[in-house]
Amino acid sequence: MKAAARLQLIKDEWDESSFAERDEALGYNRKLWTVLVTSATSAESALPQDIKNNIASLGVFTFKQTVSIMADPEPNKLSVMININRAIAEGLRARAE
Repeated sequence: MKAAARLQLIKDEWDESSFAERDEALGYNRKLWTVLVTSATSAESALPQDIKNNIASLGVFTFKQTVSIMADPEPNKLSVMININRAIAEGLRARAE
């Protein structure tokens, strides 16, 4: 949720945000996804293979979307990453309960 909130803030305040602020939010999200993908797809992960594949695919999409935003900055490109992050966080929270 923290990564989604940071990306949402950047999207909401796009015109007032600096390149450094955008880069920081995107970098934080990229690091989060790197950890998630690495952990979820490791041989030690107890997740079913189809879930591992889905997480890996989402990770690749997120990394490509990050590069796309950096190459051609547009605030609307953040929406899909915000939604994915929120959906993953909600799923993890529901599973923990």
